[in-house]
Amino acid sequence: MEPPPPINESKLIQNIITVLTSSPQTEPQQLKLMNQYIPNLKPSLIQSVLSSPPLSTKPNTLLTFFKWCQSHLPDFPQPINTLPCLLTIIPPLIRFKKFSDVKSLLVSFISKDRNLLLDSLLNAKSAYPPPSKELLDTAIGAYVQQKRSDLALQVFNKLRRMGYRPNLLTCNTLLHAYASKKSTYSLSVCEYVFKDSIRLGVMPNVNTFNILIKGYCLNMKLKEAVEMKNRMHDEFGCCPDNVTYNTIFSVYCAKGLISEARDLLVDMKSKGLEPNRRTFNIFVSGFCGVGWLEKAAETVELMIGSNYQPDDFTFNTLISGYCKEGRIGEAFKLLELMKSVKLLPDAVTYNALINGCLKWRTSMEAIKLFEEMCKKNVKPTVVTHNIIIKGFCEEEKLKEAREWVEKMEESGVGPDCITYNTLVNGYSKAGNMMEAYKTIDEMLRKGLRTDVVALNTFLHTLCNKGKLNEAYELLCTAPKKGYDLDEVSYGTLIMGYFKEENVDGALKLWDEMKKKKILPSVVTYNSVIGGLCKMGKIKQAMDKLNELSGSGLIPDAITYNTLIHGFCRERDVEKAFQFYNQMVAKSLKPDVITCNILLHALCKEEILDRAVKLFRTWVSREKAVDATTYNTLIMGLCRGGEIEDALDLLLEMKEKKQVPDHCTCYSIVSTLVQLGRTDEALNIISEMKEAGKIPNESSFTATQKLISQGQQQDKSEEEVACYSEDQESTSDITYTKQIDELCTEGKFKEANCVLEKMKQQGAAVDLVTSKFDGNESTWNITLVTLKN
Repeated sequence: MEPPPPINESKLIQNIITVLTSSPQTEPQQLKLMNQYIPNLKPSLIQSVLSSPPLSTKPNTLLTFFKWCQSHLPDFPQPINTLPCLLTIIPPLIRFKKFSDVKSLLVSFISKDRNLLLDSLLNAKSAYPPPSKELLDTAIGAYVQQKRSDLALQVFNKLRRMGYRPNLLTCNTLLHAYASKKSTYSLSVCEYVFKDSIRLGVMPNVNTFNILIKGYCLNMKLKEAVEMKNRMHDEFGCCPDNVTYNTIFSVYCAKGLISEARDLLVDMKSKGLEPNRRTFNIFVSGFCGVGWLEKAAETVELMIGSNYQPDDFTFNTLISGYCKEGRIGEAFKLLELMKSVKLLPDAVTYNALINGCLKWRTSMEAIKLFEEMCKKNVKPTVVTHNIIIKGFCEEEKLKEAREWVEKMEESGVGPDCITYNTLVNGYSKAGNMMEAYKTIDEMLRKGLRTDVVALNTFLHTLCNKGKLNEAYELLCTAPKKGYDLDEVSYGTLIMGYFKEENVDGALKLWDEMKKKKILPSVVTYNSVIGGLCKMGKIKQAMDKLNELSGSGLIPDAITYNTLIHGFCRERDVEKAFQFYNQMVAKSLKPDVITCNILLHALCKEEILDRAVKLFRTWVSREKAVDATTYNTLIMGLCRGGEIEDALDLLLEMKEKKQVPDHCTCYSIVSTLVQLGRTDEALNIISEMKEAGKIPNESSFTATQKLISQGQQQDKSEEEVACYSEDQESTSDITYTKQIDELCTEGKFKEANCVLEKMKQQGAAVDLVTSKFDGNESTWNITLVTLKN
């Protein structure tokens, strides 16, 4: 048999071109005729067809033929065969402004490519012609769409080196890719791309700035976000829009910076912009986040007044806010209101209500809501199931939690990592480590990716139980089980060692963590500094502060508060105030915790004038104070005999709706009784009873009766007080003083032991003391009369 005659490629190319360009035939007819040429079509021949002058003016035909080759020729889709043809048809497509088709082709190619295209675009020695500006622009967008922003950045750099001015859309696309990532590096890339684009002559628009502002906000660079908002108007003549302001509002409100958000709202209105629905919803969410539910409701009224009807987001946010504050009844009223305005509750709505019932009411009510949700054809999500499982675990109903997981699977909703981590956490807290381990094994069998949360839960439980050897063994074996240890893993065990006063063990583990290149954050440094301070190792704590600063990290308010507390423990108040001044100098705002630490130290050292001055200065600057602030100063004044000042502060405290704690009331009552002012002591005790501060009725009755007896007796013979110098022997005075000091320090259990010892020895003394029930401090002011 004779071999077939050789193929005349020139004639074959001409025939294909004729078929593709013949007018009378429709496209399907043309493609059908092409089937006869399939056996002879090679990539080189296809490229010749695509580059022929007759087809260069027919972009649609070029595109149709290229796609036909991809679907009909087995070897053609391989990137090495496709690339020459792709780069051949792109120039005519660009010339006819078929940019969307070019991008589509590039996206499809990049999905299979191993950087052949990138090499052809970047390599000056490439076999292909230099890429045009339009090709580079479009390639950047294609790489971003394929989530290869790193390669898109390389193409941008090539475009910059060639001196081309990038398209504004290209810049915005690349900026958006990096601004959507939460990292310092990504933010620095955004700044670099923006600066270079401006240098190349790109005129940014409001979208450009909104993207940059979003990047700053995502990385919590609020100062830079506001500065960019100002720059867009002052330097580039771009007016901020609602998106600009709403982006910053979102972060301010999420962080609880309501005052700053309000100031920005004033600025927004001064620019002639009015809040839109999104703006109102952001503020509703912000107010709910800080517990200002009345303000949130007022915002909804303003929203309605501005002709924006509340939507499902508004209602869900309010319902969630009321549930978090325990106002479940009002949350259910909102649910009914939501239904009345024809808005259907969704899974988010029911999740908030179920979570609220589990936290503030009962699991039974939560289950009823779940059943109602199913009846209303609202499909429970994995979040819904996880909320219920967590609720069971918190109620220590672990059997029910496990059964719910099975029910969840039967309904077609697969448990996720959070489901299993919740179970692990529940078993660990209950001390059932065997079940916790079984749960992790089950998680692994189901192919769920293990995370370090479960491990850290184990470590935390073991450390709390004082099983440090087991915790350390688990830490050592964890990497073999597929866990990636993090700083929390080490930090948990380090704090366990500090809790057991094993400083050497804690610092050894710290060194081991750093050797493994697990870099501690400021939070971990703060934990170690705090542990050293509690152990009186203030010099080593200072060394860790220097190490923190040397590593490039910046000490925060907690760092300074910890060191201030450490120096106060060492009774070095002056050094504590030096760190307080440093804190202010570094623009770190001292908070109420700082104030309370310093006040406690001054009162303990009986430097009352300075304590009162600090308090008054703090209040005059409108800085926040809390019940602890008042309690600390009042107790200090009582110990110093300044009862009138203490009573004035108690009155001020009540006016500010702050509630005095048990120790504060104890200090005032005991001081008043010592001074013979029993009527005033009785009034305070009565107020405490009304406020629910004396849960034990018999204790209260005994208190009233004994104070009344004290009023009828000669004070010089029997004075009702913390201790009575007229009736006590020297040993009795010692015991009583010991109880008084222990109660003042909140060591109720130790005080009760001393009291029992006194009873056994038949001591005769009148006391005001505090009882400790072993689980939680329930402070009952009780006048105990001990007689021989």
